[in-house]
Amino acid sequence: MAQVLGHIPALRRYARLLAGDAATADDLVQDTLERACAKWSLWRPGTDLRAWLMTLMHNLYLNRVRDWRHDDGHAALDEGPEPSHQPLAHAPEMLDLQRALERLTPPLRSVLLLVTVEEYTYAEAAEILQVPVGTIMSRLHRARETVRLSMDAPGDAQRTHPLHLVKR
Repeated sequence: MAQVLGHIPALRRYARLLAGDAATADDLVQDTLERACAKWSLWRPGTDLRAWLMTLMHNLYLNRVRDWRHDDGHAALDEGPEPSHQPLAHAPEMLDLQRALERLTPPLRSVLLLVTVEEYTYAEAAEILQVPVGTIMSRLHRARETVRLSMDAPGDAQRTHPLHLVKR
């Protein structure tokens, strides 16, 4: 169980980007660690512990998103922007990037973060998210294109969002 401690920074980074705010991310990391403790017997020694933890976190996050959609509409008490500790010179670009990430659906955001931020291979990301590698490639392409469009023309991003062009 001690080997989990070395993976906490990666879990926090991934959770922060998934959730969009520090408080929710910390809750997600805490829940992931609790789930890992409760399900420790399911981890197979010799397999990638970080990938297993990321899978737990991803599933918890998707459960929260699904449950939020069925929420009764109550707002969190501490809603509001979080103070930024980043240099002001990069604040506009960081806000644009954060907004672009928030516009992504959870499946697209997860793939983009796992491959580009956490530097997992397509195969590793597919294992974590439990989808085929082709799905990873497709989602990654759509996520990158959506972010690119959002960053190029933030005002037009909603109108030109590629997901609106795809029939489901």
